[in-house]
Amino acid sequence: MAAMLGIGLWGLDRGGMWGDESVTFQVARRTVPQIWRLLHDVDAVHGLYYLFMHAVLAVHPGEVVLRLPSVCAATVTAGLVAALGVRLVGPRIGLWAGLLYAITPMTGHYAQEGRSYALVAAGVAGATLLLLRAVDAATARAWWPYGTVVALTCLLHELAVLVLCAHAVTLALTRVPRRVWSGWGCAAAAVVLLLLPLVWVSQGQAGQVAWLAPPGWDRVERLARNFSPGPDGAVFWGSLLLMALGLRERRLAAVALPLLLVPPGILMTVSQVRPLYHDRYVLYALAGGSLLVAAGAGRVAGALGRMRFAGRQVRIAGRRVRIGRRRVRIGGRRVRIGGRRVHALLGVTGVLALTVTFLHHLPVHRQDRSAAQRPDNLAVVSALAVRQMRPGDPVLFVPSVGRLAALAYPKGFQRVRDIALRESAPRSGTLWGREATPGELRQRLASVDRVWVVAERDALDPRRPPSDPVERTKLAVLAEEFTVREEHARDGVTLRLYVRPSAGDVSPGTATTARLPESRPASPTARPRPARW
Repeated sequence: MAAMLGIGLWGLDRGGMWGDESVTFQVARRTVPQIWRLLHDVDAVHGLYYLFMHAVLAVHPGEVVLRLPSVCAATVTAGLVAALGVRLVGPRIGLWAGLLYAITPMTGHYAQEGRSYALVAAGVAGATLLLLRAVDAATARAWWPYGTVVALTCLLHELAVLVLCAHAVTLALTRVPRRVWSGWGCAAAAVVLLLLPLVWVSQGQAGQVAWLAPPGWDRVERLARNFSPGPDGAVFWGSLLLMALGLRERRLAAVALPLLLVPPGILMTVSQVRPLYHDRYVLYALAGGSLLVAAGAGRVAGALGRMRFAGRQVRIAGRRVRIGRRRVRIGGRRVRIGGRRVHALLGVTGVLALTVTFLHHLPVHRQDRSAAQRPDNLAVVSALAVRQMRPGDPVLFVPSVGRLAALAYPKGFQRVRDIALRESAPRSGTLWGREATPGELRQRLASVDRVWVVAERDALDPRRPPSDPVERTKLAVLAEEFTVREEHARDGVTLRLYVRPSAGDVSPGTATTARLPESRPASPTARPRPARW
């Protein structure tokens, strides 16, 4: 847990929020009635998380505080994974499993993101530990904590309900008695019934993830690499080999393997018909991979320990004894030869190996702590606006989701006028406000001679016309009545100054684009629109 806490806090203030984080930030700072109104139309799947973050940001509204709950959740998850390893095999496997979880780059990525996925992973790990305790207790009362934790986790993100399928496979593999099935079935049924209203509402908001595509084998490979403590090279292939060896620890494998495979497998299969899959939605399955790798490493360590002592002769009570195993019988008593030292040596060796693995992939971790590794950096957009826009300048966001920059960092836009906005986001119960109709927008643009446009990377491409009529109107008016005077591109966002040409000027849309020295062209590779789930 200390290792995970250190990794989570390292570089936590990376200097800018990206789109989905800014949604958390601005929604959580609304009043509770405003949040409740929003959830009726959008983002119901994150409702409980927004209410939780509303209480957190009431302490201090800042980027670091926004991410601290995820850091704490990842820290707890590392401890829970270790506890699972201890319960299923022993302390050494638990230590290694917890450290494996902590040093995996994917864990560190979502530990530093102001979204719900690290909290969901903590809930699933806790529910899995409570499942084992309920099975051992074999009482009806023992299932109440399990059902409560699973229900809260699913309310944080409804796709966590797939962990119930993984737990069902675990119970089948361990061949539990009928009374255990009865207790688990009641708890699972209560969770599903509680979740049904959220599922019903969120299905009407599924357009938020319409950008997702059916996953192919490349996504399977990508997930496997993300779940490894090293995404490539000997560490990745070694992890796969150790996972295979870890299957020989049958009790652990019965818990870890379904957790690792069942939720991603079901979600990928369903997504062939209705795309819902993204790696972050199954982050909680990573715990199964860490447990299997640790169990495989334990198998290797055990074999090495037996080779170290097999065939040795030692003197005990004046007798020479040949050791075939670490336990021998002397005078009717079983005596352990060098057990503690061997376990300590193997445990420390494993920790050192994990430390070397972490240091080897340190560039991956360091790179992930840059704001440039996220889909967009809204702080950069605001900084550009401060430098380039004059007080009273009209600004147009293309598409309207670009207004998130102004909502997250209002300082850069407080002197300008949002010419398309009709009703603010909090008052309208939307994520980024309601805009004027196409007719109203044309009238507003007709009254100005210059307008700044904040656009996503490919939003101004005339070869890819948007489906929304308001967005089409924006592009049409800009092309028909304005020409480009300046352009500044940073981190996938374009800031353009459009001016209305006077008599004798070139025709609209054909003026030469000017760039400041610090500007750089956007990459030709488009990034997908960030998900609101």
